[in-house]
Amino acid sequence: MSAPVSESDFWHGKKVFITGHTGFKGSWLVLLLRRLGAEATGFSLSLPSSPCMFSLLGLSDHVAADLRGDIRDRALLSDALAKAKPDIVFHLAAQTLVRRAYKNPSETFSTNVLGTLNVLEGACATKGVRVIINVTTDKCYENKEWIWGYRENDPLGGDDPYSASKGCAEILSASWRKSFCPLARMTEHGLSMATVRAGNVIGGGDWAEDRIIPDCVRAFESGKPLVLRNPDSVRPWQHVLDPLWGYVTLARYLWDDPLSFSGAWNFGPDKTGHWPVLRVAETVRDAFGYGEISIDKGDNPRESSFLYLDSSKAFSRLGWRSRLTTKDVIDRTVSWYKAQASEPDGILAFTKEQIEEYITSI
Repeated sequence: MSAPVSESDFWHGKKVFITGHTGFKGSWLVLLLRRLGAEATGFSLSLPSSPCMFSLLGLSDHVAADLRGDIRDRALLSDALAKAKPDIVFHLAAQTLVRRAYKNPSETFSTNVLGTLNVLEGACATKGVRVIINVTTDKCYENKEWIWGYRENDPLGGDDPYSASKGCAEILSASWRKSFCPLARMTEHGLSMATVRAGNVIGGGDWAEDRIIPDCVRAFESGKPLVLRNPDSVRPWQHVLDPLWGYVTLARYLWDDPLSFSGAWNFGPDKTGHWPVLRVAETVRDAFGYGEISIDKGDNPRESSFLYLDSSKAFSRLGWRSRLTTKDVIDRTVSWYKAQASEPDGILAFTKEQIEEYITSI
């Protein structure tokens, strides 16, 4: 395979449509694509938290259009896509919280499954769209709690509502691709599609509920104990820029060679990036220099205790890998929150510096 053009050369002037652009990963993706020269339109239900990275960094000034809407509103979403006329669509909008899914499974399934259907229908009906990347999760697999990494062709499943909804979104995407955008008729429709599955993504700017880094920041900065529900659960930790770089790399390959790169892709760290939750919390506390940790021994909803992605496909075919160790990821993340707390007016520049450092390291 010949070496593709550089990312900046490819992305310069590309029109991109991002659902969920105001979220944690969406905000970082907006800045990364802006750095690469793309023009992004964002479509999100609302600001996901308070505070919120998107608003703190003033990212509405970094998109061509900052649109509000529910992906379950098919007419509104289709109209937004038609007006934006994108070349590439990144679908990130979702209900992403495990405990919230237990409390409201109907919202979770309607957003993550029917919302995804609306994105696929709208994008396929929009003239000019050539690439669709549907962002799901590593939790879409039927988790057998084994020590081997899950590959893209392993069975999908999900014992809890959130994981099951994402497994459904994967099945839906594969069905849609085979039914309406089959590779055998690529010359007719010209549309390539992929799903991407990442591990536990951390980094500066996340304030979501029930996630380890935001929970650490809120607890340590307020002087309250951090309460852990599942301290021994092992997760694949990676900096937000690692999977995002995988997504933009895959989009470029899909554009040039859809026959070879459509389908499902894992983007997770190697085994050195798999740490117990307690170790992560202790490392975050040490990076802050203070904080107390306690264990909640109550009756909590079931969550998987171990899940490992095999990302050898992305490594061998895209040349992608997680570039930061878990310790580096935590250090960069804590430094972001410290910078935001001490110099809030400079946090946009600080975030751009972290993106530049990452790109330079590749």
